[in-house]
Amino acid sequence: MQDFGDAFALAFGLVLNPTSDLLEIVGLSLRVSLSACLLSCLIGLPLGALLAVTRFRGRGAVLVLLNALMGLPPVVVGLLVYLALSRAGPLGFLGLLYTPTAMILAQAVLITPIVAALSRQVLEGLNDEYADQFRSLCLTRWQSMAALIRDGRTALVTVALAGFGRAVAEVGAVMIVGGNIDHLTRVMTTAIALETSKGELARALALGIVLMVIALAVNAAVQGLRTRTEAEAAHA
Repeated sequence: MQDFGDAFALAFGLVLNPTSDLLEIVGLSLRVSLSACLLSCLIGLPLGALLAVTRFRGRGAVLVLLNALMGLPPVVVGLLVYLALSRAGPLGFLGLLYTPTAMILAQAVLITPIVAALSRQVLEGLNDEYADQFRSLCLTRWQSMAALIRDGRTALVTVALAGFGRAVAEVGAVMIVGGNIDHLTRVMTTAIALETSKGELARALALGIVLMVIALAVNAAVQGLRTRTEAEAAHA
């Protein structure tokens, strides 16, 4: 028990007085996950809006597939991205394997279905509410999509935060495509796995504490935005 107590004491000491290596790992984690979240939103939000306003044969099957992709196993995503970026893969000429860019791509592939599916749910409800008004104004499909995204921006921020929370906690995919290389592709989750395997519990706990704080902050932000949205809807 004393060993665990010492490990926690050292971990909190590292959090309060972080080393340059610790700050580098945390900074890279945030940079990779924020970039992946931005990329997934650029793809997922328009896709969700398109599915919200469009009715076509086979739409149900597309929605089932999209919802199924929300549960993609991270190691499978990592393997697919690895194969695509490997020297023999179709994108091997880019030389992106074992770089932060490869990690961004893996996280983006993982969370884009989440962003698209959740934004579709949010925007479809708004579309049902505004459908008659859109028809009376003779808006095109793209104008309707833009109006929905603009009006539902607060709820869509919660979708983006959910995607970021999923990305920053990812370990399997980024380990495969990034390689966990010191000072290059080592992020919080992969560093925690490595330090634990080495028996460096204090360092692993310090990174775990930072990761938990980020996760709690994201969840608090999501809850705050939801409460604000519900309050605005109640007063509308």
